[in-house]
Order: sequence, then C-alpha cells, then structure tokens
Amino acid sequence: MDTSAADLEARQLCILRRIEELELATEQRRLEALSISDAKAEVEPEGTEVRLSAILAARGVHDFAFRRVPADYYDRSLEERREILAAKSVSQLCKSIVMVNTKAAADVSDCSNLKNSKYYVVIVQYMARLNAETIKNFLYALNENQIPKKRFNMRLAPEEESCMLTGFVHNAVTCIGMRTDIPVIIDEAITKLDEDFFWLGGGEVDLKLGMRTSQFLKAFNPFVVNCS
Repeated sequence: MDTSAADLEARQLCILRRIEELELATEQRRLEALSISDAKAEVEPEGTEVRLSAILAARGVHDFAFRRVPADYYDRSLEERREILAAKSVSQLCKSIVMVNTKAAADVSDCSNLKNSKYYVVIVQYMARLNAETIKNFLYALNENQIPKKRFNMRLAPEEESCMLTGFVHNAVTCIGMRTDIPVIIDEAITKLDEDFFWLGGGEVDLKLGMRTSQFLKAFNPFVVNCS
C-alpha cells in the first residue's frame, strides 16, 4: 500500500470514528431528556384535571366530566360549543365570574366573611345577562340590613385580580380548587335546569368541567340567587 492510500484509509477511519462519536452523543442527549421528563412526571404527577377530580370526589360530587375543547372554542357560537361538549342545551353552558365589591368598607379586604366578602364568584349561564343589582340587594338582605346599601357595589374584578385570587386565567376560571376560598353565588336559573347538569371552566382555557347540579349544591353550598 502506498503512502497516499494509507493516508486516505486513515482519514476514512477518523471520519467513521467521528460519526460514531456524534451518534453516541446524540443518543446520550436523548436518554438524558427522557430522564428529565420522567423526573418531572414524578415530581408533578397531578395535572389540573386530576387535582380538580380529587377535590370533587372528596366533596361527594361523583357525576362529573372533563372535556378538552378546540383552541377556537370561544370564537364559536353557543350551539357549536354545546355540540363540542355534548350538552343537551345551551342553557347548560355557564361561566364563573369574579366580582368585587368596590364600595366595601376599608376593613373588608378579603373573603373571610361569607356574608360580607370583598369578592364573590358568580356562576351564570352564557345565554343570560347578569344583574349586579340583584346581587347587591341579596347581600344587603343577607346582612339583615345592618350594612348600608351604599356599601355594596358589585363589579367585574380586573382580570389580574381574578387570576391572582383564583389561580386561573381568563376563560379558565372555575369555582373548584381556587387559590382563595371565595364565596360562590350561583344563578337560580341554573339550579332549575331539567338536565340537573351544567358546564363551566375547568381550570385551563381548553378544559371544561361539567357536573351534576344537585351534587354541586350539596357539596359546596353556594348562595343561590336570582341574578339574571
């Protein structure tokens, strides 16, 4: 073998070894990535669905379901949303709204007093129009007229406050598993639905939660108010 042929063979062997080293390095990175993923799964085994399911089951709500919805869910009509959720009626489609009492006394700054809370979560149907005045009148009566009516002025809480209090972003808010124990008001119309089942946010924008109304009422004991 002449010198040129020997040099060529040596270069080829060098190239082959380099390719082998690169393949081994790639495989090592893949295995490390898998290990990291497995470790994360072990540290964070509970997603939103699992966490909320545990809360519902512990409170005695056993008839519930979660549905993943398309990214354009909120761009669709109520009828299309009904079909996605397999609901019987659009009247079952509801939302949870965080409301703040903007006229509360200075010493009312949290949710420790159910009758006179700074914030309330109100569950209403998408097809309904929320009447804040009826909530104001309800709270006034709830406090046996001991607090001046001018101290009640319920308004939609800013999105940042809602997220901070509930732990859920816009279009994902649910009254189950909130970061803060906010008193809940449910519109009376929802409790009178023939289906005894309603849908609302599930803690993630593309996750919806449906549950048996009668079980929800018994488990969470919300204020039932004719507010639409």
